[in-house]
Parts: sequence; structure tokens; C-alpha cells
Amino acid sequence: MAALKYAGLDDTDSDDELPPGWEERSTKDGWVYYANHFEEKTQWEHPKTGKRKRIAGDLPYGWEQETDENGQIYFVDHLNKRTTYLDPRIAFTVEDQPTKINPRQKYDGNTTAMDILQGCDLSGKVAIVTGANTGIGKSKHMNVFGCEPPSGLVQW
Repeated sequence: MAALKYAGLDDTDSDDELPPGWEERSTKDGWVYYANHFEEKTQWEHPKTGKRKRIAGDLPYGWEQETDENGQIYFVDHLNKRTTYLDPRIAFTVEDQPTKINPRQKYDGNTTAMDILQGCDLSGKVAIVTGANTGIGKSKHMNVFGCEPPSGLVQW
């Protein structure tokens, strides 16, 4: 919590408060991840809420992002004349909303196999896609992959 105070951010009592030994960090492209210092592991999901987050918006007024000689990003607070490796925007993250397939989505001859299979759990499975230039077909075996038949296609 000292890092938050040093970055000019107050500690909060929110539901997103991390358990002891955990730290919230961000990647160069703004995705938030969590470091568990006890187990020396990282993960994308918040350890309590299970949510994924990303940083949104610009740096606060008077702040600048720089890179040190080791390639690590740090932040310069010109107003208070200090630096920190903690992104000051991390207090203002937004929840990542996974893209959901619209059940009324229409598929045609221009639809790719990835459009159809998006969101399907294919772990340990092999998917064979056929159709050549006649558009995406369907298989009565697709339900084995945990996929719901998209509307607009014949039900299997």
C-alpha cells in the first residue's frame, strides 16, 4: 500500500482490495495482471473477484511515461517531482468485457470458421472445417465441442 500512497493514490476499502502478498501490475499495452509474491506466480484474473481489467484513459495532468535503461516503464510526476514504476492510472481501470456472440448473428458464405467456433472450448479436440467455397457448413458433431448451433444455420 505504500506504493499507492507514494504514487499519490489513497488506499481504499473496495471489493477489489487484494489479499496480502498480492500486487496489481500492468503490461505495456494496458492490461492489468496480478502478482502473487508468496507463490511467485502471476495471473490475469483478480484473485478475489475473478475479473479481468485494463487501463483506460490518459495519464493524469502533469504525468509522463518514460523507459529506463533496462527497458522498464516508469512514470514521472512533474508536479510533485517524483518517479514511480506504479502506473497512476491503475486506480482507474475498467473491467474487461469479453466479446459475446450475438445469438441472432447471421452467417453466410463470407463467414470464417473462426467466426463460427469463437467461444467454443476445443481443448484436446480436433475440429475439421469443410465447405470450400460454399460457405460454412455445420456438423451434427459440433455439439461435442460445447458449441451452440448459431441461428441462421440448420440446427444439428
